[in-house]
Amino acid sequence: MRWGALILALAALAALGLTMGEVRLGLPDLWQGLWGGDGPGALTVRILRAPRMLVALGAGACLGLAGTVFQTLMRNPLASPDLMGFTAGAALAVLAALAAGLTLPPPLLSAAGGLAAAVAVAALAHRRGEGLAPLRLVLVGLGLGFTCAAASAFLLQRLPGPEATEAQRWITGSLAARGWGHVAQVWLPGLALAALLAVQVRALTLLELGDDLASGLGLRAGRARLRLAATGVGLMAAAVAVAGPVAFVALMAGPLGSALTGARGAGARLAAAALAGALITLAADLAARNALPGVTLPLGLLTGLLGAPYLLWRLSREMERGEL
Repeated sequence: MRWGALILALAALAALGLTMGEVRLGLPDLWQGLWGGDGPGALTVRILRAPRMLVALGAGACLGLAGTVFQTLMRNPLASPDLMGFTAGAALAVLAALAAGLTLPPPLLSAAGGLAAAVAVAALAHRRGEGLAPLRLVLVGLGLGFTCAAASAFLLQRLPGPEATEAQRWITGSLAARGWGHVAQVWLPGLALAALLAVQVRALTLLELGDDLASGLGLRAGRARLRLAATGVGLMAAAVAVAGPVAFVALMAGPLGSALTGARGAGARLAAAALAGALITLAADLAARNALPGVTLPLGLLTGLLGAPYLLWRLSREMERGEL
């Protein structure tokens, strides 16, 4: 599958997402809903399904970009924000603010939590004279992620019943009841951060050659890494704020996008990862809404079912190669 086929698959899934659900819509209803008609079909498309589909696209693309940034920086396919504890830190920050009664915007809270988790992981994984070994970063991140998840579970017990129910659904990963405000919440910062990342593609390409060679070519490697890491955390935070800490999308999107498109350069791999992340999230959401009649499963449950076998396969590959 190359670029055109991947884009067509994404468009087909988006169309299926608009037509499938508890109320099945035909093509006339879909056309009417998309182009300003009235009636139940228009309500279903414009109010219920189109925002949810666009949030899935935006959140999946942001997670795909974030995962590829960290996998490239660390030169490790396991170095994604979810495995390194960044998404768990972002989720904990949002829940802590909710438990404290604060009303700060969720993207700011998740960004602050993700950055705090990233700093904590870097500080705990750093060894004098050795720097930040990728495997140590992943292992420390896993430990921090479990700690943040435990703290989040404790905070859930302290929330009132209705808030706890909604928070529990969100922390599993959910696109339920998403509206046009959520679309803006993920797309506006997502597009801004994607543009910022595009400006840094050259730096990412040089860092793949190694810090010494990148510095010899005029790049300030340390600063470039920090800027790229901050951009990756911001992209992750934009997705987590609206969809929750969705598991494994950031981990799978980069390798899947490169495999499907044959992308090799840093810029091409980022674009492929964004498309693959959107594809994974849309497919998982479509399955979550239609797998069981009358029941909408959490998005994170479906991405977990997809991602867990991939993680086990990837771990076995890394062990065979002697990387673990």
